Amino acid sequence: MPDPALDSIGPRLKSWRQKRSLTLDELSAATDISASTLSRLESGKRAPNLQLLVPIMRALRLELDDIVPRVVPDPRIDRVTKRVGEISYVELSPASSALQTYKVTLPATPSGVSVAPDPKVHDGYEWLYVLDGRLRLVLGQHDVVLGVGEAAEFDTRTPHWLAASGTGPVELLTIFSKQGTRIHLRARPAS
Repeated sequence: MPDPALDSIGPRLKSWRQKRSLTLDELSAATDISASTLSRLESGKRAPNLQLLVPIMRALRLELDDIVPRVVPDPRIDRVTKRVGEISYVELSPASSALQTYKVTLPATPSGVSVAPDPKVHDGYEWLYVLDGRLRLVLGQHDVVLGVGEAAEFDTRTPHWLAASGTGPVELLTIFSKQGTRIHLRARPAS
């Protein structure tokens, strides 16, 4: 089965040779590869191999990435939803990522029921953003309610507890780092 990456090597070599303002004869003299072989390689009539490519890349001052395009993997994340009791976690990052990102849905607290916080601790650092509903966050001595568009970040070694506040469920975006590193956002591009 033909490989499109290999098929593009010849035209890329020709383009780089022309950018360097070299003729086939000049590149031939620099590489000890005949001009006819170079021409066939550029037109795709000769298969590329390392014996040909290494001297050409040296003469043209190229890296392998300059002539063999990188394969860009499909950027979509497989949608995996986990349920722990009534709490829903939709994974928004691959399991191998240093930062784990989830869309979390916490169920509504039944009307008239008072739920006592049960704070937990674990290693890591968490950032969360309320997408919909109202979130009750108990963190150390703080007991706060966050609304849509509000965010919080905290060291998960501080006792913490989360629940929906009000009559409906709460949806939030959460980013968790097991390494305990803080989330750093740039206010403007680095110069």
